[in-house]
Amino acid sequence: SRCKAFFDASIPSYTCAHCSKDCLVNKADRLAKKKGYDVYILPGSSCIPKILKTNRYEGIAGVACGEEVRISGEILGGTGVAGQAIPLIKNGCANTAFNMETLVKTL
Repeated sequence: SRCKAFFDASIPSYTCAHCSKDCLVNKADRLAKKKGYDVYILPGSSCIPKILKTNRYEGIAGVACGEEVRISGEILGGTGVAGQAIPLIKNGCANTAFNMETLVKTL
């Protein structure tokens, strides 16, 4: 089924609607929140600076394609915020696929 996440431009981030038990984003969102993490589902790394202006973090773990991982590293470079990337298995913004075990180990 089609993703039902809703976008909050003030953050800017999508919020998972938990509409599909099989969805990796749903599983990752629930896992991270259970461990006490804030979760942001971003349309791109350009949203990171706005989030960092309103919230202070020691580190960020992000699931992204190679290009967004590279850009995120550049953004975080001068901030003092540590970054850990979980790369997508399949590039592209639709039907996102990543290794859940890698995310579990990272968190």
